[in-house]
Amino acid sequence: MDINKALFKFIKIGFTIMIILFVLLATVYLSRTGYDYGYRLFTETAVDEAPGTDILVQIKQETSNWQVGKLLEQKGLVRDGKLFYLQLKTSAYSKSIKPGVYTLNTSMTPKEMMIVMSGQETQTEATEEETTS
Repeated sequence: MDINKALFKFIKIGFTIMIILFVLLATVYLSRTGYDYGYRLFTETAVDEAPGTDILVQIKQETSNWQVGKLLEQKGLVRDGKLFYLQLKTSAYSKSIKPGVYTLNTSMTPKEMMIVMSGQETQTEATEEETTS
């Protein structure tokens, strides 16, 4: 009987240690992944170096921000569509993406793409032209 109790206690301790290690490893993995995602949320760079490649993108009236992120990922303009969606939601351009056909470049950052798709780039260019005249 004492051997059975000792064996049971040994198995119980081993199982407890395995559960603690699993929880610890899962916590480390999730923390690193969360930190990496959060860091990239604010520091994401362009997919390619300049000059990059021009790609036409059509945004329709019913296209959601989520779908815009997935479309840009499919076209190779961003690395992660979900990350672009989060960047868009946390930016000032969240509700200002306008339907239309846009020429975006793989050397553009996500913020630059948001500016173009919100139509604010043309206003900035017009202001610069008026100032130089």
